[in-house]
Amino acid sequence: MTTPKNDKNTRTTGRPTLNEVARSAGVSPITASRALRGIPSVAEELAQRVRDAARELGYVANPAARALASARSQTVAVVVPSLGNQLFVETLEAIHAVMRPKGLEVLIGNSHYSRDEEEDLIRNYLAYQPRGLLLTGFERTESARRMLDSSGIPCVYMMDLDSGAGLHCVGFSQLRAGAAAAEHLIARGRQRMAFVGAQLDQRTLLRGEGFRRALQQAGLYDPALELLTPRSSSVGLGCELFNQLLASHPQIDAIFFGNDDLAHGALLEAMRRGVKVPEQVAVLGFNDLPASSFMVPRLSSIRTPREAIGRRAAELLLALMAGQSIAEPVQDIGFELMVREST
Repeated sequence: MTTPKNDKNTRTTGRPTLNEVARSAGVSPITASRALRGIPSVAEELAQRVRDAARELGYVANPAARALASARSQTVAVVVPSLGNQLFVETLEAIHAVMRPKGLEVLIGNSHYSRDEEEDLIRNYLAYQPRGLLLTGFERTESARRMLDSSGIPCVYMMDLDSGAGLHCVGFSQLRAGAAAAEHLIARGRQRMAFVGAQLDQRTLLRGEGFRRALQQAGLYDPALELLTPRSSSVGLGCELFNQLLASHPQIDAIFFGNDDLAHGALLEAMRRGVKVPEQVAVLGFNDLPASSFMVPRLSSIRTPREAIGRRAAELLLALMAGQSIAEPVQDIGFELMVREST
């Protein structure tokens, strides 16, 4: 029996190869590869032939083999603290919209607001030599910092700003956003203003600090009017904390919630209890989630640029991956105070 020669265009596993897809579609392997990665330079008619051939053959790409052959992966890793929070979903959608036309796959990791989980994700992703990394904020373990520093892989940080660390980042000042919340309520004539924060990640604490400093400067700060909990932010928790705050401090006339879902819960509970908003107590949220403009009353909130952060961070990472010099490593894209009926 004659043993067949080893053909570099076939696999011993029997699975269809990229070369077989290319032959079936009548294109070169490199065109087939580009078409399957969604690179727009491939004519749509050719790309459709390649997709049809891959579907008919049952072809599944092998990213590990691709990376080995090219000495570089075609992936970008993104780590966010939550996939259940609308603001991170919008950011991820924007990142994908920038990366996908460049033929890059986006790996998404959820750290669940845990620095240890984030460290594990970073370690696992670095083992696959991604083209770049997009991370949320600056709060992480020392081990994770060392891994990032020694990896040599371009990295962009999202949501927070840090001009002194020599890092590339896209976001806005949480401190200034918190101060803007206080200044708005003060301008509305409020005297006893509370801050309610949950989850207590660094961003929540910073916006609370900005709120506190502005109240101190105005001579209106009362430490008893801060209600902080490490529990996950939610509408239900907002109901609970609103009741707790009014029971212990019935004379408060304004509340700044560190997240909109907490403020949504407060508005629902105020409606149930017959507490008039804003006549008795003004309610201000943070992030301006889509439902906020439909609440009763409509919720005033600090609008954060989630989609813009994702897009700009992805574009900045592409520039770093291409070896371009960056004139503005720290990109502050600001926030907007949305004044509605609740204040």
